[in-house]
Amino acid sequence: MKKSSTLFLLAAFIALSANSLAVQAQTSTAMPPASGASSNSGSSANEALTEGEIRKVDLEQAKLTIKHGEIKNLAMPGMTMVFRVKDAAQLATLKAGDKIRFRAERGNPGYVVTELHLTAP
Repeated sequence: MKKSSTLFLLAAFIALSANSLAVQAQTSTAMPPASGASSNSGSSANEALTEGEIRKVDLEQAKLTIKHGEIKNLAMPGMTMVFRVKDAAQLATLKAGDKIRFRAERGNPGYVVTELHLTAP
């Protein structure tokens, strides 16, 4: 009797584990694409850009401190943080207080601004 109880508990555990994995799989496939744009919507690439304000420009390190809104492609809430910049030449025209729209990607290490546009004041 003890052996059959153990087998029953083991079978129940396996069934619950399989059900949990199936729910996780459904959840992960139901998420929108990383760019935040649906492939059928015909939306522009600008929707993938995040609004922000430059707080500091570090020319020597090729970094920007940006106060930004939600970065959807990184699933990151709004905050102020430091980003490396892919094109350091862009830093020469930027200053603290500039309003921007930008795209950031995971880099190694940290995050990298790969696209940046000044917005009208």
